[in-house]
Amino acid sequence: MAAAALVLYGVSLTLTFGIRILVQLRRTGSTGVRGLSSGAAPLEWLAGGLFIAALTMGAAAPVLALLDVLEPISALDGTAGHVIGIVLALGGIGLTFAAQLAMGDAWRIGVDPQERTELVTDGPFELVRNPIYSAMLPTILGLVLMVPNALAVAAILTLAVGLELQVRVVEEPYLRRAHGSAYAEYASQVGRFVPGIGMLDAEEAV
Repeated sequence: MAAAALVLYGVSLTLTFGIRILVQLRRTGSTGVRGLSSGAAPLEWLAGGLFIAALTMGAAAPVLALLDVLEPISALDGTAGHVIGIVLALGGIGLTFAAQLAMGDAWRIGVDPQERTELVTDGPFELVRNPIYSAMLPTILGLVLMVPNALAVAAILTLAVGLELQVRVVEEPYLRRAHGSAYAEYASQVGRFVPGIGMLDAEEAV
């Protein structure tokens, strides 16, 4: 099962980073990769660091399981959990890539404070404001259930914290500045990661 998890993890990274970057480059002439700006605040660096750490731990967990370095958590290790994990991982990978494509030319990795992109509010963005991140979590959860060791569990917890920081500290402030009342209205009607949860007061979102 660890080998299958590693393959799915590789597929996820290939689609959501490699292929999506190539699609963006072909459509716009830009990779869409912005990373961290030179004037990034400490919390922005922390968010980025946690995201990279989560991806690294997610890759290392099945590798260490294959090498018999890490033992599975017995309470989570079973056929039912493995099957559920495969379903969650496959579904999450597909939904993540679909949400990335739905952003069209506005898709970015990171934020350039000087850049103004289109505010995307249709497709999966009608359900939640951050459907890419919403889909990444079940992907990692599925991989955790496929390889339920301590490092895999740490990976999903690290990812959850990193995404919360990225959205609250980096992306939402940028969208408030870039789109003003349009973002305020949108954020007051659509949840952050889960439909109906995490909506902002219209005045708070300006």
